[in-house]
Amino acid sequence: MHKKVANALISVYNKTGLEKIVRMLDSMGVNIYSTGGTYDFMVRMGIPAHTVESLTGYPSILGGRVKTLHPKVFGGILGRQDVPGDMHQLKEYNIPQMDLVVADLYPFEETLASGASRQEIIEKIDIGGISLIRAAAKNYKDVLVIPSTAYYAELIRLLTENKGSVSLETRERFACLAFAVSSAYDTAIFNYFNRRQKFPVFARHISGQRSLRYGENPHQQSRYYGDLEALFTQLHGKELSHNNLVDIDAAIHLIREFNNAPAFAILKHTNACGIAVRDSLPLAWKDALAGDPVSAFGGVLIANRPIDAETAAGINTIFFEVILAPGYEPGALALLKSKKNRIILENRSGHIPDDQFKSILNGVLEQDKDNIPLTLEEMKVVTVKSPTDQEKADLLFANKVVKHTKSNAIVLAKNDQLIASGTGQTSRVDALRQAIQKAKTFSFDTTGAVMASDAFFPFSDSVQIAGEAGISAVIQPGGSVRDQDSVDYCDKHNMSMVFTGKRHFKH
Repeated sequence: MHKKVANALISVYNKTGLEKIVRMLDSMGVNIYSTGGTYDFMVRMGIPAHTVESLTGYPSILGGRVKTLHPKVFGGILGRQDVPGDMHQLKEYNIPQMDLVVADLYPFEETLASGASRQEIIEKIDIGGISLIRAAAKNYKDVLVIPSTAYYAELIRLLTENKGSVSLETRERFACLAFAVSSAYDTAIFNYFNRRQKFPVFARHISGQRSLRYGENPHQQSRYYGDLEALFTQLHGKELSHNNLVDIDAAIHLIREFNNAPAFAILKHTNACGIAVRDSLPLAWKDALAGDPVSAFGGVLIANRPIDAETAAGINTIFFEVILAPGYEPGALALLKSKKNRIILENRSGHIPDDQFKSILNGVLEQDKDNIPLTLEEMKVVTVKSPTDQEKADLLFANKVVKHTKSNAIVLAKNDQLIASGTGQTSRVDALRQAIQKAKTFSFDTTGAVMASDAFFPFSDSVQIAGEAGISAVIQPGGSVRDQDSVDYCDKHNMSMVFTGKRHFKH
């Protein structure tokens, strides 16, 4: 059932885009009621309007905290046209029925992000606006609610196409959107207060749904909630898939470990199969690929520097799913676009949260991300022999990589290059053997290489196997009751070992 808009209540914080709506409503003969700042805005435009105060008989009080909270306002919004008693009371108390409510809430999250004082943040908790939105949404059978500036364009289109009337289906749809706005707003406020109170409640509101082609497998459905456009711009290629996004997330977190020099990484199923840090990006790409050119097939590529023409020429020789970089030289971009399905993404500086969560059993697991950095000063040498300067650099490099590798994990590195890794094994010894065999497969000499482990060695067998392969330095968290066995082996075989005190399990 279509319903023509006769009376509208407008109360907004942000006036951007409002002028066109107001002029359209005025041209349609709609009676407009508005609050202080919004009323002043319309007066300056020369648009006739009624103040809320003229309706309620009360001025705005308490510094503007109370303006619309009055039966003559909410009666007009909540009155049910199909209930004779409601209509009788509206007439008895001279309350105009509202057909349209346009509200825009105080910018609570923006104020919070600005570093404002607690009192300033509290004052940006909207009371009247959120009440108007919820009331209008509840009575969607008779009222259209526009709960945010994000929907102004759609309101204009609806009013234009339908000459000022709106269908019941449309009103119900906007009611749902209104409750989404209300839910997000309340969630943000709750989480702000809960920083201090620590109530055992998990509350998140993430808007922006993107339906994906399928999930991890074709028989699974998948959706992404969030704003990918804040993180990167897609310049070319097919739609991103569920698995693409999982790998991209892993790639971004890995490459953020490397800022000081050009770095290039190749990932497969969230694990790095190649990564190198060099003086130039073409060299970093070449040595990243050398780490495991077989696994690189169909992988996700990421760089911490813009892609130049020389690097692009090398990349163009292999099949890959996704490439992500902070920029592309024109010639490089044109070359990479030569394959229509390649997904080419350009980084943006969007914020990625420092916590992570996932559904499990009948609830949710939430934890801080493993973002703790490691410095040279924090590495505790526990052997007689200390690592050389190059070994120290390689140990830091390997520890960064193993932190982002599925457990049980072992990483072998040499000269700022991943030469092999053992990933996702049920024993640490198996992970090490896998890494050594892979290094041999791709003709890497493990003599003088370093080894990183994501967790402690329960026995000395791993360092023994590493020593027999020529590995000269080891980095691990420490913490086993048998740590000394591994230290003793290293001392007897002229190896160095450092403890970090930080485990890096990744499941």
